[in-house]
Order: sequence, then C-alpha cells, then structure tokens
Amino acid sequence: MGFKAMGFFFILFPEDESTIITKNKQKNNLSPLKYINTLFIAQFIISICVFLIFITFLLFTVSTFEPSSRFKLQNSKSPSYQQHALQGMGTLFRKGTRSMSDLIVAHVIESVTVQELKLFIKLIYRSKISSKSDILFVFPKKSVLFENTIVEENTSFFKLINAYEYNSTIFDSTHNKAKASEEPIWGRKKQSNFIDEEAESIQLSYGSVIGFYADELDPENSLSGFMDHVPMNLRRWACYPMLFGRIKRNFNRIILVNVKEIFLLGDSPSRIKNLSLNQTQVLVFRRKNFEKTHKKQVSAEIIMGGLRGIRRLSNAMLIKIIQESMQQKKKNSINESVLFNQVIRNEFMMKNVELILSRVNY
Repeated sequence: MGFKAMGFFFILFPEDESTIITKNKQKNNLSPLKYINTLFIAQFIISICVFLIFITFLLFTVSTFEPSSRFKLQNSKSPSYQQHALQGMGTLFRKGTRSMSDLIVAHVIESVTVQELKLFIKLIYRSKISSKSDILFVFPKKSVLFENTIVEENTSFFKLINAYEYNSTIFDSTHNKAKASEEPIWGRKKQSNFIDEEAESIQLSYGSVIGFYADELDPENSLSGFMDHVPMNLRRWACYPMLFGRIKRNFNRIILVNVKEIFLLGDSPSRIKNLSLNQTQVLVFRRKNFEKTHKKQVSAEIIMGGLRGIRRLSNAMLIKIIQESMQQKKKNSINESVLFNQVIRNEFMMKNVELILSRVNY
C-alpha cells in the first residue's frame, strides 16, 4: 500500500503599491501649493515694507521743505475754518495779528444776499477799519454760502497784502502799541510769544474775523415765547447779553451795524475813540429840507460807543421788546425802529447811559 505525499504551494504577493503611490502623489502635490502660499505671503510683506518706506520718505521730504517767506506768511495767517472762536462756540475765519480794543458786531438779517455780504466785507477789508478792529458776524442760521464768501474774501485779502504791500500804509502796526504783543482772545492760544520775529519785522496789523449763529448766543430763542416768528433784527438784542458778557474785559468800544443797510468806510472807529465806556453814540438821520418841527428819528442800524454803555442800551432794548410783545394783541407786529426811539427818549431807561445824538443829513 503506498502513500502519496501532499504539499502546499504558497504564492506571496507584495504589498499593494497603489496606496503608496497615492500617498506619495499627495505629498508631491501639497509641496508646490505650500511653496506658492509661502511665496505669496513673502511678496505681500515685502510690498508693505516698501510702501511704509516710501510714505516715511515722503513725509520726511515734506516736513523739511522750506517754503518762501511770502508763502509762509499767507499760510500762517490764513483762517482756521474749523476752529471755534470762543469757548467752544462760533467760527474763527481769520485770526488777527494782535489783540484789538474795538469790535464791530455786524448782524445779518434774513434778506441779506451773498453779494451784499461780499460788498460789506470788501469795503471793510480795504479800509483802515480792518487794521484796528475785530469783525464779528451774527447770522440767523447756518449758511455755507455765507461761510464760503468770508473764506474767499480772506483769501483775496492775503493775496492783496502780499502783492501790493499794504503793510506800510493801511495795515501798519503803529497804533495801540500797548496791546501790540497781546494775543487775540479768539481761537486756540499759542504756547510761545504770539508776535514772532517775522511778523514783527513785517509790521502787519489786522483784526480777527469771527462768525456766530443766533442759536449759539441765544440757544433758548428767548423771544419765541412772546411772538410766533422772531426776525433777526429783534433776536439780535437777545444775542448781545451772552456775547458782551464773555468779552467785557477784552474790548473798550463796540460798533453795532446792520450789514444790509450800512457800509463802513474809512476809519469809522476813530469817531468813538474819545468816548468813555459809559457813552453811547447813535445817529439821527434827517433830510436837509425837512421840517424842523418834525420829530427826528433815531436809527438803530448803527450804534457806536463804549462797551458798558452799549451793553446797558441793549439790555434796555431787550426789556422793551418783551414788554411790547406782551401788550400787543397781534403778534409779529413789533417795529424795531419805533421801539428803539421809545427807549432812547425814555429817561428812566437811559439813566445809566450817557447818550450822544449825532445828526446826519441826507
């Protein structure tokens, strides 16, 4: 009996190479992507560095640029358009070269046009008034057109000074040496001495230009409770108490003027330079061939005098407006000229004011 041997034949297959190839391919595919991202980040960082270096170089070049003296004068004296004038209120359109003793307060009624305001400013800027007085405008409401008009006239003013050298005639600083080194009260204060060597050698002298809105000086609209509509020629009397209270120690003489009706020429403040602080001068307009028996009318369009007298007169006028509005059955029927003449002729209301009536024939 025979036996047959049985054997096992094993066939061994190598590990699946497809998995290894796939993994290697994934690694090979990831490597270029990672390289591209790294390169992009590096380029971005280099670009930022180059940009910062360029900006630094540009700022350094601008800061070391030395402009001409004439260009420096024009820019150093140009108005700070966004700067407040006084204690967070008003707008400083032009800061003067020094502190002034006289202040012109010009109220702008609702019917004033841009051309009328421009003419008023031009006449003042080209006269001696601008070299001796600060100019303050009281507007009924915010007006971009009026603001731009003042800025444009300021630009023309500085060009005129640089081109024709007005500093030797109209705008010299020979007047009022006592206040020549004092800084104006308007705008931000400088740390160092206000009058630098350049301005002192040029001998320029001109006042500041300021603008206030009625809502800033009379935030409550005081007269609105007594009448339906308060026109600017009446509301201005409610604006004066706050204004005069804040500047009472800085100015000696005041001129109140209506922009629409009165143009200031020549050297108007010289008419009141000898008046005391209590004296107030008002004008009586009279026709040449008018009857002598006719009652003379005093004008409220322009009032000049010492600050104390003007302040007392304005307070009396405000009280009279309130009294009249309470007695009137019809609101909005108050006439400023009539009330002003009543106040002027009221001895009791004028007992603390030294009144001077000046006749003007026309």
